[in-house]
Amino acid sequence: MYLAKEQVAPSRSSIQRLIDDGSVRVNGRVETKPSYRVSADDVIEVSLPPPEVAPACVPPEDIVIAVLYEDDDVLVVDKPRGMAVHPGAGRTTGTLVNALLGRQMSLSGIGGPLRPGIVHRLDRNTTGVMIVAKNDRAHLKLAADLAAHRVGRHYLALVRGGVAENEGVVDAPIGRHPVDRKRQAIVFGGRRAVTRFRALERFGDYTLIEATLETGRTHQIRVHMQYIGRPVAGDPVYGGVRGELGLAAQALHSARVEFTHPATGEYMVFAADMPGDMRAAVETLRARAGRGPAGR
Repeated sequence: MYLAKEQVAPSRSSIQRLIDDGSVRVNGRVETKPSYRVSADDVIEVSLPPPEVAPACVPPEDIVIAVLYEDDDVLVVDKPRGMAVHPGAGRTTGTLVNALLGRQMSLSGIGGPLRPGIVHRLDRNTTGVMIVAKNDRAHLKLAADLAAHRVGRHYLALVRGGVAENEGVVDAPIGRHPVDRKRQAIVFGGRRAVTRFRALERFGDYTLIEATLETGRTHQIRVHMQYIGRPVAGDPVYGGVRGELGLAAQALHSARVEFTHPATGEYMVFAADMPGDMRAAVETLRARAGRGPAGR
């Protein structure tokens, strides 16, 4: 790989993340294929993020986390709102990784010292089910299953506006926003991103949907729902309104995850209830519509 040879980033995985994020352009076009063969007259541009100042070590912390399942290979947790998954620039404590290390458990090392055990991530203010790998063998198997779309990730989202169709698919490429590098956007030449959704309850000006990921791009559901004009409620970054319906943040919840156990081959399904503010928002909308808790 040309970029690895030129050492534009500290590791091949770092370079892969740059490519995944749409931060590499060849002759003005976002290049998404690591296998691209560089020609002598190619103009290559790489947008590097600000350097992440990592702590000398990640301190273990005694933070209570909701554990849905644990064995020698995997841990499944219900991540709360407001908890970042791993340390980063300006944030060294209070993350899920700090909490995992505080449990004094073994974790895979594939993700590096800042991301031990982290196979996939949720945004800081997205709640719900997450899988953690406790050893490298489990991590590699789970990562391969994620890449091959063999892990089912099902979210609940409360979106602004009515969703007319019962089911739908958003197939639109995602990459870094061309101006605001902290955001993602629908970008020509970005990485393919596919979200399937179905309407669960309609409230006129809001709809509760289930969104299922076929791919796992950063902020994928939030970007895709904004793209079709149905932004996630409470998400001011991608078209929602801060604090609407009493929401503390975006009404997006990892409700169910399905995967094959990396050691036993058993098919496993884990679910978590919506966080309190999202559940209250749904109940408020049901009450406005004159429905009971199970109303459609």
